[in-house]
Amino acid sequence: MGSDSDLPTMKSAVEILEEVGLETEVLILSAHRTPIEMMNFAREAEIKNIKVIIAGAGGAAHLPGMIASLTIIPVIGVPVESKSLKGIDSLLSIVQMPAGVPVATVAINGSKNAGLLAAQILALSDHEVNKKLKAYRENIHNKVVSKNHSLKTEGINHFLGKN
Repeated sequence: MGSDSDLPTMKSAVEILEEVGLETEVLILSAHRTPIEMMNFAREAEIKNIKVIIAGAGGAAHLPGMIASLTIIPVIGVPVESKSLKGIDSLLSIVQMPAGVPVATVAINGSKNAGLLAAQILALSDHEVNKKLKAYRENIHNKVVSKNHSLKTEGINHFLGKN
């Protein structure tokens, strides 16, 4: 992430990756304030056997694109909400990458989906992660079915009072 202030947003990605049994490395690397460290990380990522990089950044949000420019490892960008423009600046900065240097981009503050997308990429070659992701999906499916059943049987007012 570009700043320690991004950690509350990025925490969901770490949690979902750990839930499906994937090892994570969490770093603060700024494209603007620590460019040498950021470049070293990106250049060494393949050697360190890193398979997917999730990079969250706010404001100008150059971190995901700069990392993507230095490696062929898939990079998933998480636009972090900013105070002045509510994350639209971050979103546009990440999603508007030039042809040839792609960055997969999730919603503003969408680190949970970034974690799930990274896990899905890894699940293509990891049977255990694949099984855990399928179980995760089944679990969220069952939760929605259960909530729908409660809504039908208990009515709107009781349901709203309980959720």
